[in-house]
Amino acid sequence: MAQSSIIILCISVAAAFTVFLLLLSATDHHRSHTTTNVARRGLENLPHAPAKRFSHVCGSDKAAGLAFCDRSLPYDVRAEDLVARMTLEEKTQQLGDNARGVTRLGLPPYEWWSEALHGVSNVGPGVFFDGVVPSATSFPTVIVTAASFNATLWKAIGQAVSTEARAMYNLGRAGLTFWSPTMNVARDPRWGRTMETPGEDPFVIGTYAATYVRGLQDVVDECGEVEKSGKGSDSRPLKVAACCKHYAAYDMDHWHGKSRYRFDARVREQDMVETFVRPFEMCVKDGDVSSVMCSYNRVNGIPTCADPKLLNETIRGRWKLNGYIVSDCDAVKNIVEHHKYLNDTPEDAMAQTLKAGLNLDCGNYFPKYVGQAVHQGKVGANLIDASLKSLYVVLMRLGYFDGSPEYSHLGKQHICTPDNTQLAAEAARQGIVLLRNDQHTLPLAAGKTKTLAVVGPHANATLAMIGNYAFDPNRPGFPCRYVSPVSGLSSYTKVRYSPGCAGVRCPDKTMIAHARKTARATDATVIVAGIDVSVETEGLDRNDLLLPGYQTELISQIARVSKGPVILVIMCAGGVDVSFAKNDPNIKAILWAGYPGEGGGTAIADVIFGRYNPGGRLPLTWYPANYVEKLPMTSMPLRPTGRFPGRTYKFYDGPSVYPFGFGLSYTSFLYNLTKPKNSIIDMKMKKNRVAAAGCHDVTYAAGRSQKPRCPGTLVKNLECKEKLKFEVTVKNVGDTDGSEAVLVYSRPPEGIAGAHSKQVIGFRRVFVRAGGSKKVKFAVNGCDGLGIVDEAAYKVLPSGTHTIVVGDSGGVTFPAQVAFH
Repeated sequence: MAQSSIIILCISVAAAFTVFLLLLSATDHHRSHTTTNVARRGLENLPHAPAKRFSHVCGSDKAAGLAFCDRSLPYDVRAEDLVARMTLEEKTQQLGDNARGVTRLGLPPYEWWSEALHGVSNVGPGVFFDGVVPSATSFPTVIVTAASFNATLWKAIGQAVSTEARAMYNLGRAGLTFWSPTMNVARDPRWGRTMETPGEDPFVIGTYAATYVRGLQDVVDECGEVEKSGKGSDSRPLKVAACCKHYAAYDMDHWHGKSRYRFDARVREQDMVETFVRPFEMCVKDGDVSSVMCSYNRVNGIPTCADPKLLNETIRGRWKLNGYIVSDCDAVKNIVEHHKYLNDTPEDAMAQTLKAGLNLDCGNYFPKYVGQAVHQGKVGANLIDASLKSLYVVLMRLGYFDGSPEYSHLGKQHICTPDNTQLAAEAARQGIVLLRNDQHTLPLAAGKTKTLAVVGPHANATLAMIGNYAFDPNRPGFPCRYVSPVSGLSSYTKVRYSPGCAGVRCPDKTMIAHARKTARATDATVIVAGIDVSVETEGLDRNDLLLPGYQTELISQIARVSKGPVILVIMCAGGVDVSFAKNDPNIKAILWAGYPGEGGGTAIADVIFGRYNPGGRLPLTWYPANYVEKLPMTSMPLRPTGRFPGRTYKFYDGPSVYPFGFGLSYTSFLYNLTKPKNSIIDMKMKKNRVAAAGCHDVTYAAGRSQKPRCPGTLVKNLECKEKLKFEVTVKNVGDTDGSEAVLVYSRPPEGIAGAHSKQVIGFRRVFVRAGGSKKVKFAVNGCDGLGIVDEAAYKVLPSGTHTIVVGDSGGVTFPAQVAFH
């Protein structure tokens, strides 16, 4: 009886979660008729290969009786047996992304490279689309999803993507190893890959990565509990295998003749620990990711894929990675041909990278040269064995060898489901940021807005909305649907469309006159402008922060002549200097939509017409245009140095167009600190340590009259179990229901030299009905939330009075006193 009750309870919990996700996206159900046919065009030309379900390795006659298929043995023992049965030549052919397999052992070929950054993508040879599986759900780009500051949403997207991935695997259209997410810090606003990242804050990036990875990887039972094996974390089952990339200090692609393939990032160790490495540590420790990808660049002279400190010492030694380390594609070849590191021969590079801890080459250098490196005595075959063992344990955890009965039912009907397409639209809604709303112009009233001009180069956007690492138009495959801004807005009122520009480059003014005429004759005007992957993407960094061509003139002219209110919608990832629009009294409202995915038009329309109250916040700083004139992209320091300003909100103190964390709502929220009004955190030293002996000096700025007797202590000397706990009441004092992203920051004791101005230590997104309130509880680890990294790269917890700041404006602050014993 008790067991049946538990089962019923589990089913109820699962059903409730499903209902929750449906409620998140219910506002989109009525609008499926607005979907354009762009995503379906050309399907008749795709090959219709027969659908097939992949059979697991140990289901073959050749493999079934061998020890590596004995399920009673631990995975590492089985993997060791498999590797031991291979010849050296056979082993080398498994070390590239296109592993050749070993026919005589029943081991088929396997392609390791698949992508799922914001949906299963046609980028990468491990996935292909055809007449059987023509589409997959394309969620908003990561920078948009990050702007929601909603970890529950992030995990839900990961779960939806992994379900579609598993279904495609069953149909023989995908692998099980997906090299996502991208989690580099968007250090410079010009970086072309900003759309792939969760922004500029290391804590937010690490939290996003760990949460999305959990959504992709975790196998959960009916109650939503993560399934664990009693044999250790290296045998925990995986739904699909994720990969955190690109490690490390990689955030420049191609700028002023400087290329990522040759770039040597000169990074202070302080910045390395504090900013560039921290998100990866969170991804490995908190997300238990099964793979990390090293990047193209060098760090302080050493290619990342050949650096034993970065790989073996850190990822495996300190962080205890349960999985494998892979190179970015052709990065090993790049060491020889572009970096010319130590004038290495290909065989030298094999030895350097294998000894550093690299396990898999996305490319063919390992298969081609590693055998010769062994024969030349430059590397031992034992390192090849260890690499293969790491790879095969991951595949065993995925069910590649034994099958995964819990996922065997997944098929075409689980791809592009209504729930997933609605979740994609909901993610876009949650990520949209309201930047300006003069005189409460938004939301527009559909009943009063009989006609609407929709102008601008992105007004009828489709492909541009999905950004990169989604669907390459030159390869088979499409999103489940496209809802352009014109289509979305047309469901509310009569739309008159005029692009105003021939694409985002907007090379001339010939189309502006027609757009002006359209705006004069309608009740309101929506301008959808911005940039796209022709301006910012992988391999293409920007030179400025301005709108291209004549877009600024188009916007200004439309604003002057429009009959009704003008709403500007910006699509971009890195910030754009729209100060001209921010200061234009004729532009009443500004929205940032990023690259909002396949349902972007629905989301934009729902926000403009008030079906959804925006609650997103910018996950990075929008700098003025002259910021990029003050420092080159190649300057790596985060703190101000000489004539160079600081980077990111943590170290930049100059003017901004819009700051990190900015975002408005159609309602107003008030915060009240419920408890405590102040807090004392008594941090315990580890055993065999005493407070006096454990004191560590902290440098204070000149002019500080006195610093504490014990200025701080090294984090490694503390138990770090204590948490700062507090509760905030969020009250909606307006007349509109809405969601509020509550951001919590810490500020170190005043006067510490070189410390950040503030840093995010927590966030929660809560929905509050008009006139209602919600209590939000936080529990922040004292070492993680209040620690700093000093100039010598030590992690230090300063003593004294720290300040906790809840909210960016109109929030609350309270002191947190740190002491040691």
